Amino acid sequence: MTALRVVVADDHPVVRAGMRALLSSLPGLEVVAVASDGRAALREVVLHRPDVAVLDLQMPGMDGFTATREITRAAPEVAVLVLTMFDDDDSVFAAMRAGARGYLVKGAEQEELIRAIRAVAAGEAIFGPGVAQRVLGFFSAQPPPPADPFPELTAREREILALLATGRTNASIAHHLGLAPKTVANRVSSIFTKLQVADRTSAATRAREAGWIEGRPPERG
Repeated sequence: MTALRVVVADDHPVVRAGMRALLSSLPGLEVVAVASDGRAALREVVLHRPDVAVLDLQMPGMDGFTATREITRAAPEVAVLVLTMFDDDDSVFAAMRAGARGYLVKGAEQEELIRAIRAVAAGEAIFGPGVAQRVLGFFSAQPPPPADPFPELTAREREILALLATGRTNASIAHHLGLAPKTVANRVSSIFTKLQVADRTSAATRAREAGWIEGRPPERG
């Protein structure tokens, strides 16, 4: 039987080394490359064309959300499995919208990780137990949402983009939302990366073109 080929991306060296050692020790799995950020993960996926890419979400440079979307676009045959510390709804659904086929929280049992890798490689969608319950609850309790022009943005990033589109400075946005200015600056940089724009003016233009009147997102649901 041909081994499943895997790329692992995580910004923590210990996690990368541990994942590589674990997966390489198992029959039927082969780690063909590791990466420390999303951009490197995308490069390795395009180069090696693995069966599965196991990605963390919070990585420097290109984060896991953006990397998932870019991998899905550049190599749609590669299944993305998210393995992260974050299990909040914003992260889960942003990863799903970006194209992830599976979502596990770090600390999952070894057998659960291996089962998830094999499942997404076979075309299935798989989630950790707690995540799966929330996903099912979300879709059973709500009607399908209207089309979202920026599915890659988290709820907080949407708030910041809406305020940015009105011409507010980072300091003003931070005061309005009760956040630290550095947090807002980091989120704004993430928005630029995800929307593939170079500056605030371009981001604001994208928001207005999407129908965000006076900086407000359209009402959802």
